[in-house]
Order: sequence, then structure tokens, then C-alpha cells
Amino acid sequence: MSDIKSYTKIVSTEDGGSAFEDAQVDLSEQQIAAGVPPMSVGSLSSASGVMYLRSAEFDSEPHPAPREQWVVMLRGAIEVQVSDGTRRRFGPGDLVFVTDTTGKGHVTIATGEPPLEALFLVPSA
Repeated sequence: MSDIKSYTKIVSTEDGGSAFEDAQVDLSEQQIAAGVPPMSVGSLSSASGVMYLRSAEFDSEPHPAPREQWVVMLRGAIEVQVSDGTRRRFGPGDLVFVTDTTGKGHVTIATGEPPLEALFLVPSA
């Protein structure tokens, strides 16, 4: 069985702004351990570091990402606004690949019930 997991990529634009791009990870059914039913598995860029984030609030000024990183939402929700004013909301189970490390960046606002919890996975260089 083949499937996909959609995610959002935040990228830098040529004019120094930021934008959303839709992308996907291909999933394939795999037996990962004896006695465990097959699961849908997909690969993300190999992580060189993982950070767990928990915060009662997460409202930011416009900022570029400090590094390229995957954001895996665990609890709560965030709303991200890119430089053209477009907004998207991300909640538990959503994946965001943040790559806008230059330019004006984006704004992130915590929404929903605090605390916000997420994993930040840093791809290896």
C-alpha cells in the first residue's frame, strides 16, 4: 500500500519575503518489528538534532528561521503568516519544513489551548 503525508514548506522568495509551498512525503507500508502490524513509513531529511519545545505563548515578530528545520506539531496550534499576508494554521500531526532563513521571514502566533508542544528536527548539513 502506498500513501502520502502532506506538509507545508515555508520558503524565502526572491524579493526577500517568504511564502508557503505544498509538498508531500511518500509513505510505504513496512513491517518495522516482528509482532507489530505493518505501518505507513516515510523518510524526512536525516536529523542532526532534535529539540522539544513547550511554551505557554509563542507570539513572534517577523523573523527568518534560525536554521532549516522540520516542525512537528504535538499539542496546541500555531498560525503562521508569510510576507504576502497569507496565513495557515497548524495543529497536532501537522508537518512544516521551515527554510526561510534569510529575508523578512514569517510571523508565528500560538492559537488554541496552551501549552504549545512541538518537536524541531534539524536536518544534517
